[in-house]
Amino acid sequence: GSLVVNYPFDDNEQGIAVYSKSPDDAVFQKLALAYSKENAKMYQGSPCKDMYLSEYFPHGITNGAQWYNVPGGMQDWNYLHTNCFEVTIELGCVKYPKAEELPKYWAQNRRSLLQFIKQV
Repeated sequence: GSLVVNYPFDDNEQGIAVYSKSPDDAVFQKLALAYSKENAKMYQGSPCKDMYLSEYFPHGITNGAQWYNVPGGMQDWNYLHTNCFEVTIELGCVKYPKAEELPKYWAQNRRSLLQFIKQV
């Protein structure tokens, strides 16, 4: 896990981790930023320092392929084949948080979710 909003494209022709710009890159960045700006820890860009020392996401967002290459991912497939604009929202450094921690996740993401919905 991590704390970031990831947007298309998730892969590239070379199969390496480099920025892979979609035709709607500016829209995807706007959607991702709308979410991340409302989550202070996410927006800072270095949420998992204890686990991933070198990981940094400016303003809490990243192009999927720049982070790591995922060929054939659903986010890209839906965008290319159904015109569905998807982003992947990573909510925390711990992949499987304990149930008693879920209210904390809600508190950290409530405003982000509302801002994301407003983008429609």
